[in-house]
Amino acid sequence: MPPQLAWIGLGNMGRGMCKNIAEKGQLDKPLILYNRTQKRADDLSETLSGKTAVASTIEEAVSKADIIFTCVGNDAAINGTIDEALKGNVKSKLFVDCSTVHPDTTEGLAKRVTEAGADFVACPVFGAPAAADAGQLICVLAGPKECVEKVKPYTKGVMGRADVDFGGQPYGKASLLKIIGNTFIVQMIEALSEGHVLAEKSGLGTENLHQFIEVMFPGPYTAYSNRMMSGDYYKRDEPLFAVDLARKDAGHAMALAKAAGTRMKAVEVADAHLEQVKKHRGETGDIAGIYGAVRQEGGLKFEN
Repeated sequence: MPPQLAWIGLGNMGRGMCKNIAEKGQLDKPLILYNRTQKRADDLSETLSGKTAVASTIEEAVSKADIIFTCVGNDAAINGTIDEALKGNVKSKLFVDCSTVHPDTTEGLAKRVTEAGADFVACPVFGAPAAADAGQLICVLAGPKECVEKVKPYTKGVMGRADVDFGGQPYGKASLLKIIGNTFIVQMIEALSEGHVLAEKSGLGTENLHQFIEVMFPGPYTAYSNRMMSGDYYKRDEPLFAVDLARKDAGHAMALAKAAGTRMKAVEVADAHLEQVKKHRGETGDIAGIYGAVRQEGGLKFEN
């Protein structure tokens, strides 16, 4: 009999991920949803017509579930979520955390969960909200092999297009890869931003640059180049990748580098630009707003 699943956290990523589990996860019982703001859970549940049920508390969601997925914004949020979850009897349950957090946080969560008699798998994901909606994420799984195998029916082919399997490796390895991997994204956006500003100011033109990007770097480079040219980097009421979360990830990366005796200078540059994005846009700032900060440095307006 398939296990009862619960999903905690319905942000930009969580909404698409749990939608795909509800629709493609071959569940025989409704997926239990919990979100701090219950209206978001209620609204999503309505769109999934009978495939989900809404819990009013974390404890309620956990008590009814065998496998509990969590996907929240930062280290403090996941620590608070697990604090609530562990108030009840969790023996023999499996917690799967998809949040992007420091590896030390992941190891701490695993220790608390396993000491309470439950199992734990770290499962951060790579991909934008559109990839979460389309079930095209890359899922990184770490923890005991037998526990990772229990999670795989809901990753490749359901939430994602591929797995990076660290089964049998320490939990924190998944989060370490996620943090390092996210530095590739922020550096890509920094490089695109600087290139677009130079193209505009040197007379090449951003459209000519974009034509090159399309043929040379299809995929994420082209997607972010489109966001810059269209003004999407500042026009959204709800950011695709919020500036505070981007700075959280950059901060983790720089701290990890310092602890390892190295530096990530390109990330330091990008983080300084993210700081300017936050000053200019506040909480609606997006990681792609780095383009606006680089524009300002070049004597242009933040908004194109």
